[in-house]
Amino acid sequence: MSKIAFLLAGGFEDSEMKVPYDSLKSDGHDTLIIGLKKGEELKGKNGEASYQAEEAIESVKAADFDAVVIPGGSSPEGLRTNESILRFVKELNEAGKPIAAICHGPQILISAGLLEGRTITSYPPLKDDMVNAGANFVDEEVVVDGNFITSRTPKDEPAFIREIKHKLGASVSR
Repeated sequence: MSKIAFLLAGGFEDSEMKVPYDSLKSDGHDTLIIGLKKGEELKGKNGEASYQAEEAIESVKAADFDAVVIPGGSSPEGLRTNESILRFVKELNEAGKPIAAICHGPQILISAGLLEGRTITSYPPLKDDMVNAGANFVDEEVVVDGNFITSRTPKDEPAFIREIKHKLGASVSR
């Protein structure tokens, strides 16, 4: 099975972390919650989920992972200025590994300079930010563009998870 990084800070959208995390973990994937500080307790913005950062971003290597999931909410805003987070995402992208971002998750992709010429979606009010970063924004439940998988909101989670699993199946069978 695949080793999947979940990039997380406090204030994440509870279900956008919990639902994909639980689904991928129950399928047998090796999941690791990566934050800015190992052991830090990270609480969802709605108080429905809480996780502990299992590793700090400085102590992991992108080459050790098969994919990354970036939940939305306020979490991406708390991560997008960290150079190690940006380097991690850039290295996964250079390797062509799946990068799945939902809601505000693509903010990290903006800060990493990865959206030029890509077709994506996100939380709809971020459209101008995505377009200004060079992306072709579409308002759809899930958009797959190469190794990028993006979705808008919690209601899109089933399609988001389906496409992550599809992409992982394709990358595992290579």
